[in-house]
Amino acid sequence: MKRRSLGLLALACATFGAALSHATVIAPEPVNDAAIIGAAFPKALSEFAFFQDAREQHPSARVHPYALNTPLWSDGAEKLRFIYLPEGTQLVADGAENSGGLLQFPVGAAIIKTFAFGEGADRRLIETRVLLHRADGWVALPYRWNAEQTEATLALAGGRIDLVTPAGETISYAIPNKNQCKGCHAKDGQVIPIGPKARNLSVKWMAQMLEGGALDRLPPGGATMPVWAGYTDKAPAERFARAYLDVNCAHCHQPGGGASNSGLDLRWEQADPHAIGIMKRPVAAGRGAGGHDFSVLPGQPDKSILLYRMDSAEPGIAMPELGKASVDKQGVAVVRRWIAEMK
Repeated sequence: MKRRSLGLLALACATFGAALSHATVIAPEPVNDAAIIGAAFPKALSEFAFFQDAREQHPSARVHPYALNTPLWSDGAEKLRFIYLPEGTQLVADGAENSGGLLQFPVGAAIIKTFAFGEGADRRLIETRVLLHRADGWVALPYRWNAEQTEATLALAGGRIDLVTPAGETISYAIPNKNQCKGCHAKDGQVIPIGPKARNLSVKWMAQMLEGGALDRLPPGGATMPVWAGYTDKAPAERFARAYLDVNCAHCHQPGGGASNSGLDLRWEQADPHAIGIMKRPVAAGRGAGGHDFSVLPGQPDKSILLYRMDSAEPGIAMPELGKASVDKQGVAVVRRWIAEMK
């Protein structure tokens, strides 16, 4: 009788343990599709449920991490990039020249980019910008992280944060307001993504997306932007400089962009020397010209307006006008060498 009681007790304990174990396994929360496609602007980033662990930036299901070959400079910030695709949808590879190979996103998709400074336990999340693809087009929203790093809240008016860059500079970092987000992402009056273009994504990543059913096909072959992390002073300056200008400047300096009236077209695929600034006089020679006559003067980087503006952090002179409070010394060095090597 005693042995039978012990057996029943062991069985009960095992059953209870299994039930307890089952009860503590929590399925990951699915992404909130209604928050993406609805008309409202969610007040907190957590409402989207893009992350299983937001602090560590561990993505939820169907949220795909990605990286760019040549990333945009933002005061040395680390960028954590993600694409969300609703169930049953996929990206469509577009080879159209006027899109620059921009991948086409289904309605309900989202592009998420978190900006962070510091490393390891000292890493500090500053802001997360989201692009939401709704039925009537794309919506750009900025979210600012709190000091406790537990939540990011909607910052329609933007904001300022004093911080130290990886280069050791103390800056007033600017979180863009909603209209400034739109300013960089606008083309022909419409908000569009500017980062995930096939030419600036690794072939390996696109192959993985294709294999997983998240991409309809591999884009047509063509010139791929170089991997910026592999740059050395012995690398071909032209490819790196042109890629840098495309990523950092061409979203405004192209037909239909916010600075199209400058006459500059700094897209990667532009082959006309005059269009990319070589021996091109400025439309308006204000203080931003620095007393120079040409956007790019071959062999003369210190007499080129383009480099003069890149090498400044002074408002009214600095280019890009938004998104930086410090000078990208490596970017300046690459463009300087490109101009210096021109015949």
